[in-house]
Amino acid sequence: MQSRSDSRKISDESIDDSTRWRILAVLLAAIAMSLINVSIVNVALPSIQQGLGASQSDLQWVLSGYALTFGVVLVAAGRAGDLLGRGGIFVVGVAVFTAASIASGLAPDADWLNIARFVQGVGSGLLSPQGVGMIQQYFRGSERGRAFGYFGTAVGLSVGIGPVLGGLLIELGGADLGWRLTFLVNVPIGIAAIVMALAWFPKPLFSHGPEESTNTPRGVLHTFRSLDPVGAVLLALAVLAVLFPFMESQSSPLTWLLLPLGVTLVALWVGWERRYARLGRSPMVDLSIFSTRSFTNGALIMTLYFTGMTSIWVLVALYLQQGLGESALATGLISTPAAFISAYAASWAGRRVMTYGRKMVICGLLLALTGLAASIAVVLLHAGGYLSIWWLLLSLALIGTAQGAVISPNQALTLAEVPLQYAGSSGAIMQTGQRIGTSIGIAVITAAVFAALGVTSSWPVAVALGFGLIIVVVLGALGVALKDLRDRKNSPHRHPLHVER
Repeated sequence: MQSRSDSRKISDESIDDSTRWRILAVLLAAIAMSLINVSIVNVALPSIQQGLGASQSDLQWVLSGYALTFGVVLVAAGRAGDLLGRGGIFVVGVAVFTAASIASGLAPDADWLNIARFVQGVGSGLLSPQGVGMIQQYFRGSERGRAFGYFGTAVGLSVGIGPVLGGLLIELGGADLGWRLTFLVNVPIGIAAIVMALAWFPKPLFSHGPEESTNTPRGVLHTFRSLDPVGAVLLALAVLAVLFPFMESQSSPLTWLLLPLGVTLVALWVGWERRYARLGRSPMVDLSIFSTRSFTNGALIMTLYFTGMTSIWVLVALYLQQGLGESALATGLISTPAAFISAYAASWAGRRVMTYGRKMVICGLLLALTGLAASIAVVLLHAGGYLSIWWLLLSLALIGTAQGAVISPNQALTLAEVPLQYAGSSGAIMQTGQRIGTSIGIAVITAAVFAALGVTSSWPVAVALGFGLIIVVVLGALGVALKDLRDRKNSPHRHPLHVER
């Protein structure tokens, strides 16, 4: 008798190429929308403060609230997509995100805006893991590498377009209407993505439970248990406890007590997942995936990479605007080319990851280290009067190239040996590591820069120290990548992009 997973795989492989690429186009449009929303808000913060009379704390939560709820729901949303249908959860996520964008754009005060941003984070957390899971589901072999390459291109273009689009909308709309347009611009994109998804995604969008029809009470109970609600709550609370201190660290020293609580909750979650599996039930996350070295190594590479590299753009903006008194436009002009180079590099790398494998990620990390060292040199030589600060264009271009060569190829390699029924939750675990790494990295590295600034009163020295800390973290990622390359050589098998389980 043919199993449900077998019939689903046959159904996936029967989809023609044109449909497959249309599905990818819908995924990338929605994911780009959610990413543009992150970078566009950074530009809009001064206008939001002026238009709503928002406090600094309000502004902090405009950014942090979105990131917090996004990180909290990721893994549970990924598992829900694995079980109930990734297409259906994706459409729900886009609908929630779009509705929250309308609420954000019409916000009468800062409290309303922050609540809407929390809901936006939920929508983004619902749709994002489905994108990764559906690329795993519908693409095989070299096509999967190309698809992840296009995914990286969308990420790079979104980061590059966001600040420019935000500045343009604020310029056109004025102080009050302009920042509202930065949210409302999501609405036509979201509606178009929903319409295209309903037209092009395979039907039904929502599937039945893992083994039994959800039309029966027993089937409903089985599906509910497979969603592992206790595990979902434990992990959500753990992520919340770990992330919150880094987002609200100045409120009270007692906030940092949440960190050991978060570690305790992670331990409880692991124990629960193991017990759930021993009982013969389907856990939220199959912990055996961590025994797959390619997955564990790749997830750790991404966590370390995001812990360090996302701080670069924060430091560049701080140095140019606060240290040198440059405008926001000048900051955008220096950093935007790197984003577009990253987009091209991601597409190029995606087409070649099947050939070069982990070596491509290692080369990308080496490029990142070179770009960081060159940026330190530019900052210090500029301080000595030897170079223009615009030489950062070249050093940041190296970092943009590195980003394209690391993120998308690493995603393809990391998820290659993950069973398809856990593609969404496994991809979400990797994304959760990225969110935690980003929050911790920005908080720690910027704190170190400001501490150094208090001692030396020299922006160039402080920023060079920040770049040096990033180099240390990226060296850790490089060490894991070299270990993964060695592990693959010691365990020869078919190329990882061909492995399907």
